[in-house]
Amino acid sequence: MAKKQNVSQPLFCPIPSLFSQVRQGLGGAKGLTGHIHILGGENAPQFKTWIQDLAPEWQQKTLLKSSRESYQFVSNQGPVWILQPKNRKGPFSHHGQLEESAYSWFRDQAGGIISLMRAYQVEKIQVQFHHTNDVQELGFWVGMDLAAYQYRQVVERSGLKDMPTFHFVKHGGPVKKNILAEARSISAAVNLARHLVNTPPNYLNPASLAAFAKKHFSNKSGLKLQVWDAQRLRRENMNLHLAVGQGAEHGPRLLHLKYRPSGAGARRKKPIAFVGKGVTFDSGGLDIKPSSGMRLMKKDMGGAAAVLGVAQWAVESRYSQPLDFYLALAENSVDGKSFRPSDVITARNGMKIEIHNTDAEGRLVLADALDVAVTAKGADEPEMVVDVATLTGAIKVALGADLAGLFSNHDPLAQELERAGQRSGDLSWRMPLYNRYNAGMSTPFADIVNAMDGFGGAITAALFLEKFVRQKPWAHLDIYAWNDKSMGPYTSSGGSGQAVQCLIEFLQQRQAN
Repeated sequence: MAKKQNVSQPLFCPIPSLFSQVRQGLGGAKGLTGHIHILGGENAPQFKTWIQDLAPEWQQKTLLKSSRESYQFVSNQGPVWILQPKNRKGPFSHHGQLEESAYSWFRDQAGGIISLMRAYQVEKIQVQFHHTNDVQELGFWVGMDLAAYQYRQVVERSGLKDMPTFHFVKHGGPVKKNILAEARSISAAVNLARHLVNTPPNYLNPASLAAFAKKHFSNKSGLKLQVWDAQRLRRENMNLHLAVGQGAEHGPRLLHLKYRPSGAGARRKKPIAFVGKGVTFDSGGLDIKPSSGMRLMKKDMGGAAAVLGVAQWAVESRYSQPLDFYLALAENSVDGKSFRPSDVITARNGMKIEIHNTDAEGRLVLADALDVAVTAKGADEPEMVVDVATLTGAIKVALGADLAGLFSNHDPLAQELERAGQRSGDLSWRMPLYNRYNAGMSTPFADIVNAMDGFGGAITAALFLEKFVRQKPWAHLDIYAWNDKSMGPYTSSGGSGQAVQCLIEFLQQRQAN
C-alpha cells in the first residue's frame, strides 16, 4: 500500500501580491510618504521643474547636470525617485537581440526602488506617470510585484507588512485598468515559479508537487489535470522516466494540464505543448555529484516550475488558444534500487538507451514526456512543442546565468522565441544543433548513450532530446532558473522564474497574430 503523503505546508501558502495595496488617485499625505515620478521619455523642462521643486538646494545643481536615467534623493516631503529613460537609437549589435527593452528597463528600475522603500519605512508611495505608454507601465508594475516577493514572508504568512500602499495617477493620457490586471497575472506566474524553486526538497517532491497542482488548479475553467503515477508510467512504457525515479522514496509522476478554452476559434487551433523538467532534487544518482554541485539541486525542477507558472497565467488571463502542459517529475536519488551506468533502458518511443552517466537524468525524463506530447492524436495533436529544463551546466559555462540556451529544429519558432525573450527581458541565445556530434552517442550495446564525455555538453544534450520529438517543430530552452545574488526586480538570491516571461510574451504575440 502506498505511503500517505504529508501535505507540505510551504507549498500551500498563498503568495501575497503588492496589487492588493495599489489605489488609483494620490490620496492624502499623512505619514511618511515617498514620491515616484516616471517620464515616458526624455523631457528636460519637466525634469528641471521637479528638481527645483523637490530636491534640496545644495543638490539641485549636481542633479541638473547629471545625464542618468534614474535619480533618488530625500526632500522635505520624503524620499523621491525620478525615472527618465533615454531614447535608444542604436546601431545595435546582435540585431538588437540582447538590448534592454522598454518593458525590462522599467521592470528592473522598479525592483531597485523597492529595496530602498523598505529601508526608508515609508507608509505611502505616490506614483505619478507622465506620458508613459502601456509597455512602460506594465514593466513598472511587474517589477514592483516581483521585488515585493520574499520566500520567508510567504511561508511565515506575514504578508507584505513592510510594504507601503501605492497611490497613482497618470498625466497626459488615460489610466488603463487592464494594465494592472495584466501585470498582476504576469508577476504572479513568475512568483509561483520562483516559490516552487525556492521550496526546500524535504517539502517538495513528485508526490507533494502533484498534490499542490491538483489543489491549485482545481475547478479552473477550461482546464483538466491528470496525474500519472508509476503504475500508469509503466503501462505507457515510460521506462526512462521510471528509471530516474526508481531509487527515491517518492516515486515519479507525470502531470498533464490540458487547457481548452471555450469558443469556436479556439477549437480550430492546434494546441501548443510545453514540457518541463521536474527533477525535484538531483543527487546525481550513483554517479553522485560533489557536495558543491549538489547544493542548489532543489532548483533542478525549474523547468517544470516555469511551465506551471505559464499554465497559471494562461488560465487566469483566459488565453484564447488551446495549450498542453506536461511536468515530468522525479527525484534522482542514491539507493540500492537506483539505475546504474551501463543499464540499457527502452524508451517510450522504442529506442534503447545505454546509461553512460546517471547524472544526465533530466534528458531521460524529458524524452519520455516529449514522446507523450508529440504523439497526442486528433484535435489534441500539437502544432509545436517547447521544453524548458535546467538541463546542463555546460550552457551556463557558455552563456552565463542570465541567458537561456535556445535550441530548435524550426527556424520560425526559434525566431519567435528570440524576439519574445528580448521584448520581455527574459533573454535567450540560439545555439546550434550540430548533427556531426551525434556520432559521439553511438554504442555497440544500444541505439545511443544518454551522455557523452568531452566538450559541447549542452549541444549533445539537445541532440539527444531531438530524437524524441518525431520531427515536430520543437524548441528547447536550457535555463539556470536561479539568481545567485539580488539584481533588478529580484531583491534576494533564489529562484528567478526564468523563461516564464519569455513564454508569456511568445503566447501573447501568437494570439495577437
